[in-house]
Amino acid sequence: MDWSAYILVGFVFASLFFVGASIALYWAHKHGQLSNLEKGSTSIFDEDEPMGEVTDSFPEKKPKADKQEDS
Repeated sequence: MDWSAYILVGFVFASLFFVGASIALYWAHKHGQLSNLEKGSTSIFDEDEPMGEVTDSFPEKKPKADKQEDS
């Protein structure tokens, strides 16, 4: 297969992806999915994890033990 064929196949896939993304965004706009983004961003919080309060954390790093050389 020649390089131009690879470029053509890549262009076709990129075009199909662009068309699919455009259709998805059109559908989302038509069905009101993009009308109130603030409501969707706060829907994951409940009384166990109130909005604005951090309830999870990463464990603290333990200090590395110094290597002791035997003399």
